[in-house]
Amino acid sequence: MFLLKLLLLNAFRHKLRTALTIVGLVVAVCAFGLLRTLIDAWYAGVAASSSTRLITRSSVSLTFPLPLSYAQRLKAVDGVTTISWANWFGGVYQTERNFFPQFAVEPASYLKLYPEYVLSDDEKQAFLRDRQGAIVGRKLARTYGWKVGDQIPIRGTIYSGTWNFTLRGIWDGAEARTDENQMLFHWQYINETLRKKYGPRADFVGVYVLGIDQPHNAALISQRVDAQFKNSAAETLTETEAAFQLSFVSMSEAILAAIEAVSYIIIVIIMAVMANTMTMTARERMAEYATLKALGFSPGFVVRLLFGESLLIALIGGGLGLALTFPAVAAIAGALGSFLPVFKVQPATVAMQIGAAAIVGTVAAAWPAWRMSRIDIVQGLRHIG
Repeated sequence: MFLLKLLLLNAFRHKLRTALTIVGLVVAVCAFGLLRTLIDAWYAGVAASSSTRLITRSSVSLTFPLPLSYAQRLKAVDGVTTISWANWFGGVYQTERNFFPQFAVEPASYLKLYPEYVLSDDEKQAFLRDRQGAIVGRKLARTYGWKVGDQIPIRGTIYSGTWNFTLRGIWDGAEARTDENQMLFHWQYINETLRKKYGPRADFVGVYVLGIDQPHNAALISQRVDAQFKNSAAETLTETEAAFQLSFVSMSEAILAAIEAVSYIIIVIIMAVMANTMTMTARERMAEYATLKALGFSPGFVVRLLFGESLLIALIGGGLGLALTFPAVAAIAGALGSFLPVFKVQPATVAMQIGAAAIVGTVAAAWPAWRMSRIDIVQGLRHIG
């Protein structure tokens, strides 16, 4: 208790300088947390991927659809237990600013493959029965104030016209990283309309989702699938769901690397500022430390004083910065809307922020503590701070 009281008195002896240092730490630690959260959000789809799901798409590009006739052949592939499919819809709700993912899916099999979408039995059955029914994630429903039974008009961009859907259910994510910002509806509804209006455009799917029971055989099963359609008019590329999601993330890999570098540079900068503060503090108190040594206090006690003071300031600033991160992330998540559906502070980010504050406090005190531990008593007593 005596040492803690002494550290507090020393830390706030120069209140303005300490306050400015703490403000710098708050900004740095909060900014570090925000940038790390942004990176985590970008990789959220990869983190939420299941090892028991494979994605089969056109080997040329995602913009090239696959025939519906492939479904039967995919079911026969050894190792495949469940099959579903989905089309990216790309519609607009009210205005172009209201962007959110919309997928036309084969409902029964798709929900079986995605148990992380937690839906009540009544809502699930209502969705399966209604060809024009739709389900959405909780976050999306909250954003637009939707409730079960609402009519949701979507203006098609890929599929022209206005499509009206009845909201039959709202799902909750089984985990915090589950995307609750999507809209799902019946692929058959879209396909039947296309068959009536544009016959040749019907009976095609964007991707197939394959359920497998042996994740360790994912590569082998993928090879079997692609071998089925080799040298066909629509060759396939099958990969794990994580690899499929990572292919989108890789498009922004350079940007993410830059953001990650900036997050660490911020910590290095505040470390330099903190080190300057502690160096000035040690220089001003040189005579005091020399007096302590003259009274019989060991060099280790002087070292503990400097390290303790530096860590105290760093942890106060780091703690305030960490506390500020949560409301800041919540505000940014609200502004981003559906652009980054999972924008939350992860436990790993919290640990990194605490670790960064501790490292800053330790490194900043290292040089002045070493200098003061070796100070000559006579020279120190003669020093005028």
